[in-house]
Amino acid sequence: MMVRPLVAVVFGTRPEAIKMSAVIAALRAAPDFDVLVCVTGQHRQMLDQVTDFFEIAVDERFDAMVEQSTLGQLTGRLIVGLERIFTERRPALALVHGDTATTLAASLAAYFTRTPIGHVEAGLRTHDKFAPWPEEINRRLTGGVADLHFAPTARARANLLAEGVAEADIFVTGNTVIDALHMAAARIKASRSEEQMLVRFPFLDAQRRLILVTCHRRENFGEGIANICRALRRIADRNDVDILYPIHLNPSINDPARSLLSNHPRIHLSAPLDYADFVTLLQRSYIVLTDSGGVQEEAPGFGKPVLVMRETTERPEAIDAGVARLVGTSESVIVDAATRLLDDSAHYETMATATNPFGDGHSASRIVEIIRQRLPTLR
Repeated sequence: MMVRPLVAVVFGTRPEAIKMSAVIAALRAAPDFDVLVCVTGQHRQMLDQVTDFFEIAVDERFDAMVEQSTLGQLTGRLIVGLERIFTERRPALALVHGDTATTLAASLAAYFTRTPIGHVEAGLRTHDKFAPWPEEINRRLTGGVADLHFAPTARARANLLAEGVAEADIFVTGNTVIDALHMAAARIKASRSEEQMLVRFPFLDAQRRLILVTCHRRENFGEGIANICRALRRIADRNDVDILYPIHLNPSINDPARSLLSNHPRIHLSAPLDYADFVTLLQRSYIVLTDSGGVQEEAPGFGKPVLVMRETTERPEAIDAGVARLVGTSESVIVDAATRLLDDSAHYETMATATNPFGDGHSASRIVEIIRQRLPTLR
């Protein structure tokens, strides 16, 4: 009996789980692979609802996150745990995603155990090692040891070529977040009604436009989040908007946001949303303000203009396509950009109808077919 190659898919955060969900589904549907899903627990409170929603069966799980860990301590625990799993299970390929501590640690653990590495969402760069921090360097180091590079866009491919990655090892696939978005929207449509959403989010009002906010980046800790919150209060002083801000659990974001934004009648603070609620509210929103990487890709999938509250982005395709605009963390710039979208219908329509540069919803199937073709050549 022929033994099928084992592909290990490793993730530890909620965004990774979302973006790898379609890849896992495509691998498990393929007749020629066995799949090992490894979860590191880097996001303990926010991860299980994503695996439950997408019905991802987890095969190996360990909890690397300890309160008040440094990045070095976290990365060390991740490497030790993943090196053990790779040594015991001997996968033919380890698939990692993006730019987290789990991504870097899994890549190093795979390299230490001579396990070939596939990097999903490879090649994103800002060329500033401190923005985003530490994600920019996590990506670069992962690219240095990866064997297969699944680039979401032609620009990402060009970044890898400029760094000396062999052209034959780079594959432009689109971004798997669009696959996940389509999967989620189909599941939600089949299971939720407008009445149910109004019960869950009673502030929703058809007479006011919804602004959805996400903010969690380390480089925005301190004065950055304070400026963002002051801008949100000024925007909410209008009578024609509601702002929903699901606040990240990290105290460096949670504490100042709740202190500065509580008690405004049109600002609605919540715990992090489960993915189904997030997708539903994203569809319902008018504009999105974010410092998230994934949201820059997701929002254009529903035609929602994005204001990126960062000084730079590793997804410049969104800026070039006109679906997003960099506004940094200046209070006045954020307010002015949001006001223009709310008051200038022609400007809004230009951003809302621009072509999403991040894919067509078939990235996972492309990745699986490439693995099928290339796996026999890896060592």
